[in-house]
Parts: sequence; C-alpha cells; structure tokens
Amino acid sequence: MGEPAGRADESATAVEGAGFELPLLLFAGFRAIIDELHRELAESGHPDVRPAYGFALQAVGRDGATASEIGRRLGVSKQAAGKTVDRLEGLGYVERVDDPQDGRRKLVRVTPRGVDVLVRSAEGFDRLRAEWSRALGAERLRALESDLRAMAPAGGFRLDAAAWFNG
Repeated sequence: MGEPAGRADESATAVEGAGFELPLLLFAGFRAIIDELHRELAESGHPDVRPAYGFALQAVGRDGATASEIGRRLGVSKQAAGKTVDRLEGLGYVERVDDPQDGRRKLVRVTPRGVDVLVRSAEGFDRLRAEWSRALGAERLRALESDLRAMAPAGGFRLDAAAWFNG
C-alpha cells in the first residue's frame, strides 16, 4: 500500500540527499578526476605540477601573456601571478621573453615542457572521461554533461577558479 501523504516526499528526499550534498558530490567527482590525472602526470615526468598550474598555463595562452594579463585572467593580483610564473619558470614550464611589440614588457610563454604537460593533461582527461563513460554508461555521462552545461552560468568556465578556491 501507499504511504500516508508527506512520507513519500520525506523518503524521496532522504534517498535523493540533502541540498548540501550536491556541491560536495560535484567537488568529490572533480577531485577524483584531478587527483588521478596528477598521479599520472607525476609518473610521466611531471611530479611538481599542481592543479593551479594548469589554470595558470591556460591563462598564459598560445601567444603568451604578461604577468598583469595572467593575473587578470586568473582573478589574482599581478604579484600573485608573478609568483606563480616564477614557480612555473623554475620548473621549466614557461619562460619570460621580450615582448616584440613593446621592449619594456616581458611576455610569459609556454615552453616545450609546458606544452608536454598540457598535451598529457588533455590525453589524461580524455582517458578519465572514457573511464567514467564505461562506469556510468555513455548516455548517462552525456546526459550528466548536458545537465551541468544547462546549470552552469552563461559564459561557462572561468579561469579565475583558482582564485575563487584560494579566496
């Protein structure tokens, strides 16, 4: 027999989870992917790469950028961007070069080592997505991605996510 009015809703809520669980589950899925990717990167010669470095390398872009531009793209100060660039330069992922448009400025450019980590990251993300597809089913994963796109703000992904997490 059916349950009295109100109880079905309560049990459905208990099964579906509390509101706070959604962001935690989304973050846990994000962490599972990122942590596995970084284990693979470490095994393939990039042990010092941190998740925030990926945001910074994306902010540098194909054509290079100044520290001020990187800071704006990441939503951090020029000084914070400069410190990240210093770390990336020390690890061999970027280099500073004279700006051909303005000799007073330095451009940050991705080095071949930086390109290698970006290519390996892209391949790793593709492989990890394929694992999720096998585990969840291709149609369920496509539906999940579609639903997340529908719920994401207009403008989609912003590179300042690292700044958002760091305050």
